[in-house]
Amino acid sequence: MPFLRSSGILLHPTSFPGRFGIGDLGVEAYAFIDFLRESYQQYWQVLPLGPTGYGNSPYASYSALAGNPLLISPQKLLEQNLLSPEDLDNLPGFDPNKVDYGQVVPFKIGLLKKACENFKTQAAPTQHKEFAGFCDTKAFWLDDYALFMALKDAKGGASWHTWEPEVRSRQPEAINRVRQEMEAEIFYYKYIQFEFFRQWSELKNYANMSHVEIIGDIPIYVAHDSADVWSNPDIFCLNQETGEASLMAGVPPDYFSATGQLWGNPVYNWEELEKQNFKWWVKRFEAMLDYIDIIRIDHFRGFEAYWAVKQGEQTAMNGEWIKAPGDKLFQEIKQKLGKLPVLAEDLGVITPEVEALRDKFEFPGMKVLQFAFGSDPGNGFLPFNYPRNAVVYTGTHDNDTTVGWFNQASDWEKQNLLLYLGSVSHEGIQWDLIRLALSSVANQAIIPLQDIFGLDTQGRMNKPSVAEGNWEWRYQSEALTHELRSKLKNLTTIYGRAPQTK
Repeated sequence: MPFLRSSGILLHPTSFPGRFGIGDLGVEAYAFIDFLRESYQQYWQVLPLGPTGYGNSPYASYSALAGNPLLISPQKLLEQNLLSPEDLDNLPGFDPNKVDYGQVVPFKIGLLKKACENFKTQAAPTQHKEFAGFCDTKAFWLDDYALFMALKDAKGGASWHTWEPEVRSRQPEAINRVRQEMEAEIFYYKYIQFEFFRQWSELKNYANMSHVEIIGDIPIYVAHDSADVWSNPDIFCLNQETGEASLMAGVPPDYFSATGQLWGNPVYNWEELEKQNFKWWVKRFEAMLDYIDIIRIDHFRGFEAYWAVKQGEQTAMNGEWIKAPGDKLFQEIKQKLGKLPVLAEDLGVITPEVEALRDKFEFPGMKVLQFAFGSDPGNGFLPFNYPRNAVVYTGTHDNDTTVGWFNQASDWEKQNLLLYLGSVSHEGIQWDLIRLALSSVANQAIIPLQDIFGLDTQGRMNKPSVAEGNWEWRYQSEALTHELRSKLKNLTTIYGRAPQTK
């Protein structure tokens, strides 16, 4: 659906400041919403919010619908008397500029387990009733997720396809048995989801009251080692004997990698999904819209045709394109949920068929300025080639920062950019591209916070195909200066993206 002319900032919550080693849903999150409101930004875009596993990627979650417990604010738990002040004394020596997951995970999990035990014994009856209501409402995914995580813990983190056959294949007697044996562990995983969504809902309400909408991210695929695949094996392409992915997702060689990207996720069994009227996908969209305002669909092109690589391949080079029933899927979701507030991540190998699917449902596509200056005037990422129904970025979470990109760009690409701009302004290349984005005809413009800060490559969030060192960047609270607020507010107003007052 087309959106009003507006703008916003891309920032994942793990990047918030704070003394607990990782950004959370506490006071700094609210301060960031204030910054958005005061600088006339109407959108806050986040990456997927699910619990992360190996590599800490939000795009490889243990659940498509659960929340990341590392984002739960210990300060808010203290305010509920679920933690004591002593629990938050003598903190590890966290690096304020990046997330050290090796330090953060055991620290946060220890606090959450204390809070869970205190909730059991100290929470008021009304809170227990609220918890029971949450568990009932979310049972369609929460029951399987909590059991899945309890089992993973019991098995030292081993992937579900290596579990004993009767549990791996979810035999009813075996599942009933482990549910009884792991009652306490299951309660813990349900409780931390309850607390995550309680804190997230409060923050979202504050954002919406500040006239800020949240753009959330649906990765097209889910991790193989996830509650979703374990509990719904029929809708994924799996080896029936081993449980491994028989066809793996990825993309062919592209801008980011000469050998393509082999993600390892199992692709969908679209034939089975269609037989079920896409029930799993409808529920996924419906659940997402309970806690975000707009959905960005990652790897949208995979709904028209997807790159499938056979089990055993080490790169994504030897794959094939297979057609997907995206039209039928979105028709079904539209019929069940109405017209959808969706953005389509349509980067990569985009065909006329992908564009037709996107345009049929009026989903805005993405334009990235860092891709605009490497070819001729027909480049679709150049601002004069944009349609209005689009969202423009200086860069995405997968790109280098604008300063880092410019510093490493080829001489030819720099020359093209400088011919387009005239010259780099005294404000810096990042502000030149921010101005290009805001002044373009695209209805929406989203700027990574790192570009507003003018950071170089040290501020990069993710480097695709590199397994370590990603998702770690954080800023410090004093970086959100009054000067930046005023500058962004002024530019947003000049280019017609300020909130419209009645």
